[in-house]
Amino acid sequence: MPPLTRIAAERERMSAIERRIADFLCDNAHLLRDYSSQQVAHALGISQSSVVKFAQKFGYRGYPDLKFSIGVAVARHGEELPDSPDSAPVSAPEDAAELALRELSSLRQAAQLQTQLTNPLPLLQQAVALIDQAPRVYVHGLGDDGVYARDLAMRLSLQGILAIHHADAILMLADLSTVRADDVLIVLSEYGKMQPLVHISRQFQALGGKVITITRHTANPLRASADTALAACANADAPYMAQLLYRSSLQLLLDSVFVLLCHANPERQRQLGVNLERVAQLIDA
Repeated sequence: MPPLTRIAAERERMSAIERRIADFLCDNAHLLRDYSSQQVAHALGISQSSVVKFAQKFGYRGYPDLKFSIGVAVARHGEELPDSPDSAPVSAPEDAAELALRELSSLRQAAQLQTQLTNPLPLLQQAVALIDQAPRVYVHGLGDDGVYARDLAMRLSLQGILAIHHADAILMLADLSTVRADDVLIVLSEYGKMQPLVHISRQFQALGGKVITITRHTANPLRASADTALAACANADAPYMAQLLYRSSLQLLLDSVFVLLCHANPERQRQLGVNLERVAQLIDA
């Protein structure tokens, strides 16, 4: 994997200083040959050892090796990540609104790329196998996540999976009495820090069930306790942009699981076709 892509994919799990280094490297990839570790440290107002440790974190012996790797990748492939709005070779936008839309498009493309890199195919297939083999699948999410949880439960049901959607933590807790071994609980939680969801997940596992979580790509208790943890990447300085990017990355993950379920089990695809035909007949009636 190209070094800048690896760095971008890990950004959300970095410390504040590491993020500053990561942003500097990504923004100045073509100029790094002129920067020593001491100069990078001076430009960022941090210690030289922080730059060296950052390089070592990604498996390099030191900053010179990281700099060389980035230089080779840039020389071979050009920009590794989608261009930022400022660097894209496009005509000047008519106004700030057009610039904001260009920025949204660029950030969304980068967030989806990072999400794909963070959730490799084997990890997605692991989640799909748990869902496909589960006697019952419980889907739980609160707030905005609840909207996506409801849609996921409906799509699983169309594939012939016994999917139970809960938008209320109390009702989900009460329904734990029906949980059996190998049942699956899918929990959608943007930040993964809500204690009721963590409690429900642990109780579900204690009863022999498996838990799949989808959260942001950050360290959080819900993700840490999951049997399979999927992560949505959403890097943006503006809060309103970050929220949109999270939703876009979340939808990409849910769509990926849906498609892989159809691919892994032809019966799911057949059942989906039958149920969609029934829905069409109901609409036309």
